[in-house]
Amino acid sequence: MKITFFTHSTCLLEIEKICLLIDPFFSENPIFKKNTLLLNNTICQINKVDYILITHAHYDHVCDVEFFARKLNSMIISNYEISNFFEKKGLKTYGINYGSFISFPFGKLKYVWAVHSSVFNDGTYGGNPGGFLLHTKKGNIYISGDTSLTNEMSFIPIFGKLKISILPIGGNYTMDVEEAIIASNLLQCNKILGVHYDTFESIEIDKEQAKKKFSENGKELFLLRMGESIKI
Repeated sequence: MKITFFTHSTCLLEIEKICLLIDPFFSENPIFKKNTLLLNNTICQINKVDYILITHAHYDHVCDVEFFARKLNSMIISNYEISNFFEKKGLKTYGINYGSFISFPFGKLKYVWAVHSSVFNDGTYGGNPGGFLLHTKKGNIYISGDTSLTNEMSFIPIFGKLKISILPIGGNYTMDVEEAIIASNLLQCNKILGVHYDTFESIEIDKEQAKKKFSENGKELFLLRMGESIKI
C-alpha cells in the first residue's frame, strides 16, 4: 500500500492497483495559486483515480473534486449530502453516513465521527463532517478528516489494529501537534502521517519540533514533501 502526499490534506492511496484520492485541493491552494507550472506538473502526476474520498465540504477539501471526477471518471464517496451535491452535477457518487462498514473493491470502508463543520462555498449544507476507517488486505488506515480531539477515536482500534493514521496537526481549525499525540494514543497507533499544516499562515508549525514531540512519545510522525510517498 502506497500513500502519496500533495500538500494540505490531499493524499493518493494506491491499494493493489486501485487509486483513492482524498480531499483534492489544488486550484485554490495558495501553494499552487501563484505557480501555474507547479500546479500543472503536480496534477499531471495524478493520472488514475478510481475513487475520491471526501471528508467534508469546505473548499480546501473539495475544490477540485469535479475536475478529477470528470477527467478520470472517478466515483465520489462521501456523506449523503456531499454525494447528492455532486450527483446533481452528473457525477458518479456513493453516499454513506455514520454506520456499518461497506465493501468496495479496495476493501471495507466506514464513515466515522469528526468534530468540525461542513459547508460548501456557495452556502450549501455539507452534512456531518467525518473521517474514514479503511480496512484492506494490506492493513488498516484511519483518515480522521478535519477534527478536534474526540474520545470517539478510542473506538477505532476496537475494529482492528491500525497500520497508520492520517491526522491534522496544524491547530487553529483542527487538532494541533500535542492533541494529535493524544489522539494517536486513543487510536493505539504509533505511525502518523501529519496533514493540514503550513498551507496557510494560521496553521504553520515547527516541523522538527513536531517530529521530536512525537518521537518523545514513542511515535513516528511522517511529514512528507509535495509528491513524496511512503509504503506501509
